[in-house]
Amino acid sequence: MSSAFRRTIAVTMCAIMASAATAQTTDPAAVSTRARLASSFEEPGGRLYVRLKLLPRSKVPFTTQTFRLLDRSLTADIPEGSWVRFTSKHLDGENTLTSIRVVPECERFQPCD
Repeated sequence: MSSAFRRTIAVTMCAIMASAATAQTTDPAAVSTRARLASSFEEPGGRLYVRLKLLPRSKVPFTTQTFRLLDRSLTADIPEGSWVRFTSKHLDGENTLTSIRVVPECERFQPCD
């Protein structure tokens, strides 16, 4: 990845963090928000990743984000297309998924938790 692309991702994640300010987390560095599980994949080096389509709460250049997955069991029982609430942190230079759980779909024009 180019350094400009990494900076764009970092700025985007800051915007997501600001939009998720109402979410309650015990770790101030963690970001918790809702999304739809788009897909998961493994790179040739053995690194696991998951793509999440975020809710359009803020003006971000794209709504599908890729997060590193440290433990395959986090998404083992979650089918693609499910609505999830997840927590992520910036670890080792990557946005990393730290927890994820299935939640009901948000109703359009209704408040979500």
